[in-house]
Amino acid sequence: MTTTLITGANKGLGYETARRLIAEGHTVWIGARDAERGRQAAERLGASFVQLDVTDDDSVAAAVRTVEAQGGLDVLINNAGIEVRRADNSVVPTVETTADEMRKTFDTNVFGVVRVLHAFVPLLRKSASPVVVNVSSGLGSLHHVADPDQPAYMFPGMDYPASKLVVNMITVQYAKALPDFRINSVEPGFTKTDLNGNTGFQTVEQGSEIIVRMALVGSDGPTGGYFDRNGALPW
Repeated sequence: MTTTLITGANKGLGYETARRLIAEGHTVWIGARDAERGRQAAERLGASFVQLDVTDDDSVAAAVRTVEAQGGLDVLINNAGIEVRRADNSVVPTVETTADEMRKTFDTNVFGVVRVLHAFVPLLRKSASPVVVNVSSGLGSLHHVADPDQPAYMFPGMDYPASKLVVNMITVQYAKALPDFRINSVEPGFTKTDLNGNTGFQTVEQGSEIIVRMALVGSDGPTGGYFDRNGALPW
């Protein structure tokens, strides 16, 4: 039985990914910062719940102990993420972005990924086929953001794209360091979730497709890549 942990999984893409992986036969841990919401989500899905705040070392360490005590881990999906927006849901323009806003975004989207990976890699090493999926964004493609012909070029903010660009670098470096793992970044697409104030045009069913696909890769699958549901993306 494959055991999977998904961070930020009490709603949105994380929740739908959990639902689909359970249908594939995975034993799924719902990782969530809010214990009540996390438990409720796990109960609805028939999953297990573990309290996990990716910005807190003690919370992550406790989550490792909980998952290890129940038998180990095969797949880690780093899904938890934030995007700083104004009260009217508008993106903070690049020239108005403060260092504190950047720090807040990076604490979850970047340092949270590193914190979780650093803590869970020893447990994943015990799996016969360890897999890591880092949920990135098309805005993490420097190629797309710099190309006037790409929709990503029009995005006016800085903190969120910069954080996902770094997630892609983290993916590459971990994949090189852990050649027996399958570690990839994925771009779900502009999906309607609370992250963007539900302004996305894709459903969570559509957005989760590439996350699920990469969670299911075998030991002969790709690693160190960056994918959307149509294939590889340029860095």
